[in-house]
Amino acid sequence: MFRAAAAALALSLPLAAAWAQKTVADGIAEYRAMLADGNPAELFEAKGEALWKQPRGPLKATLERCDLGLGPGVVQGAWVALPRYFADTRRVQDLESRLLTCMETLQGFKAEEIAKTAFGKGEMATIEALVAWVAAESRGRKLALPQAHAEEKRFYALGQKAFYFRGGPMDFACATCHGEKGKRVRLQDLPDLRSNPGDGVGFAAWPAYRVSSGELWTLQRRLNDCFRQQRFPYPGYASDLTIALGVFMGVNAQGAEAAVPALKR
Repeated sequence: MFRAAAAALALSLPLAAAWAQKTVADGIAEYRAMLADGNPAELFEAKGEALWKQPRGPLKATLERCDLGLGPGVVQGAWVALPRYFADTRRVQDLESRLLTCMETLQGFKAEEIAKTAFGKGEMATIEALVAWVAAESRGRKLALPQAHAEEKRFYALGQKAFYFRGGPMDFACATCHGEKGKRVRLQDLPDLRSNPGDGVGFAAWPAYRVSSGELWTLQRRLNDCFRQQRFPYPGYASDLTIALGVFMGVNAQGAEAAVPALKR
């Protein structure tokens, strides 16, 4: 009888573990759904819209002539087609680097100084609010990053190489956590970023409001934290490396529905 009970217990343990894991994941999903109607990111969106229309900087100008890829001042639908190549800067740019360009050329700010500012401080906080609003104006649209220009293709290849590059004291790569399906760390599911991981999970979810820190995180900040966890040196803000990773993830997620700003733990 003891052996029979032990065998039954052994068989039940994997089922119990699977049930518990599913319950935890379901609980997190329910928690996010409860907060979704009052996502604090809405406060950042409102601030970003006001900043877009407010004359600021040494030139006392608004950002209403900023070209995010669809023409001066066009915001709706811009986020789902970024990063992309811009002829005026001869660079592939994501939303944050493009906002830096507009703040410098239209308003007179110094992009280099802003790029050195800590996240959540000074004009970096301005960019975070602008990102929240611009991204929200594309909520519900499908990701459609262009790949027609040679530089856009080159940046995809660079991002792919960076994604699989292993190094540092932990011998980590982006692919270590996000290079296969069904992985998780602690209670956090890890999306497979080699393909479309689903709406609001991978690239389509950033910027996002982080409940644990009470802050709005842009994709640049999220990537910065990934490099920290890999024990790599911090990449330069809006650097070609971070933009290339955005191209790689965004193109892989083509067709995903933008859920930005999302809500994260």
